[in-house]
Amino acid sequence: MTITTNRRMTLEEYLNYDDGTDARYELVNGVLVEMGAESTLNTQIAMFLVAIFLQLGIPYYRLGIKQQIAVSSNEVTARDPDLIVHSHESVKAIEGLKQALLDANMPAPALVIEVVSPGEPGDKNYDRDYVEKRQEYAARGIQEYWLIDPHHQAVLVLTLQGQSYQEQRFTGAMVIASPTFPNLNLTAEQILNAGKG
Repeated sequence: MTITTNRRMTLEEYLNYDDGTDARYELVNGVLVEMGAESTLNTQIAMFLVAIFLQLGIPYYRLGIKQQIAVSSNEVTARDPDLIVHSHESVKAIEGLKQALLDANMPAPALVIEVVSPGEPGDKNYDRDYVEKRQEYAARGIQEYWLIDPHHQAVLVLTLQGQSYQEQRFTGAMVIASPTFPNLNLTAEQILNAGKG
């Protein structure tokens, strides 16, 4: 649901916005867009990946859940990915901030992970993750972006090449190839089945 206001919000207004509910919003082109409740599957996959990155030796403080990223769009936009793996520079940039938001002047994180909601091309959820966020994260200089799509049983690893992403698709027992985390030994099906006990 999009919240209509008389004018577009600034990033500062968004960060201070409180409608008295527990609703979650992203700021898209200066407009509040309600994100709805997170699915159990999304949170289980994110938590599974937190455990995997901890096993790889990534310090817990470099893993961000419910942290936002300001990205370039037609207007001010702040995205709320399912999981962020911070670079040394990006974690230092948000250290001690009242709001966990990487603004446009801060260094990019090492990796952003989105668990895609069910949908097909042309659906709002699908286009947001596969088209809009891909363009925004590339423009922001995020070197690696994962799209985890349980509906289509695939994990896409997007690596920034110039100003756009090169895509690798992983399914089934294929081992994920991450340029940022070459020691990762994880298959697509392990990630996609993380929420299935």
